[in-house]
Amino acid sequence: MNLNQTDYCHRFSCPERSVSTVIYVLSYVSAAAVVFLTVCGNLLIIISVCHFKQLHTPTNMLILSLAVSDCLVGVFVIPTALIWMIESCWVFTAFYRICFTFISYFLTTMSIFNVALIAVDRYFALSKPFMYNKTLSLSTMCIEVLSIWTVLFFYNIALQHFNGTFGSLVTCPGYNFFIWSLVDLLLTFVIPLSVIITLYVFVFFIAKKHATAIRDLNSHTRTQTSKNMTDSMKSERKAAKVLGILVSVFVACLLPYFVYSVLGNVIEIEEKSLQKVLMLVYLNSAINPVIYALFYPWFRRSVKLILTLQILSTDSTGNLDEEFLRPKAITVYYKN
Repeated sequence: MNLNQTDYCHRFSCPERSVSTVIYVLSYVSAAAVVFLTVCGNLLIIISVCHFKQLHTPTNMLILSLAVSDCLVGVFVIPTALIWMIESCWVFTAFYRICFTFISYFLTTMSIFNVALIAVDRYFALSKPFMYNKTLSLSTMCIEVLSIWTVLFFYNIALQHFNGTFGSLVTCPGYNFFIWSLVDLLLTFVIPLSVIITLYVFVFFIAKKHATAIRDLNSHTRTQTSKNMTDSMKSERKAAKVLGILVSVFVACLLPYFVYSVLGNVIEIEEKSLQKVLMLVYLNSAINPVIYALFYPWFRRSVKLILTLQILSTDSTGNLDEEFLRPKAITVYYKN
């Protein structure tokens, strides 16, 4: 984008308010509702996974990591982005702009890699179930998640350093916003998205193969074992479907931004467009808890226990009913 620093800051100067007071107030009420939904929805996921022992599984540690990053987006990123959009200008200080840029990049990148790790986890669990249960413990997954957080933290420090964010104290966001966009596009979107799509294609074929094996087994026997196997596979297919929806929504929210970041290097795009694609990225953090509430029975059950304060009772860490948790572990059966 061929704009010098003065021109760019001028684009972010505050114009006179062009909407009525009622619309202005409603905008802030709506913004508060979005922030509330994002923070509280993800807090419910965090409390659920941390409190109930039955939910202490490797896969749920990834869901916990995603919820933490989404919750932090709701606390530190979405309020600022919504104020920027409503006011049509940057009303904060230059130092806060630097902090906002770093935090938003870091948390968004973390969300992307969390979804990619979930895809890897599902593929490993379905393709090598016995090795998965034997080698991937809860502590191992926690170490992996903490390692990803650490690596991405320093990656984003380096990205913002070479992008000139830390050295620029202009009071408007976005100067040098598109520098290194192609590098960032490759490392934080193209590669993770390729991994996600590739692994979910493999998961689809593996699940289809297992379903065929289960049908063949059921055609020869109707024992309780075969029924348990069928129930297990139905649960796994449902889990894969839910995660597929999660990934699809995630890609739909992020794709416009990365297209924008590439096009922004060659053509001039309006500031309003920047705000819209950024908000679409951030709103993904508010959508994820809704997906869990719609498709995960354990989440609905745990939310009920939390909101009714039953988690304050003695031994409440084991209060989730078994019917909401089956199967407890990934179990995949092969036809001999």
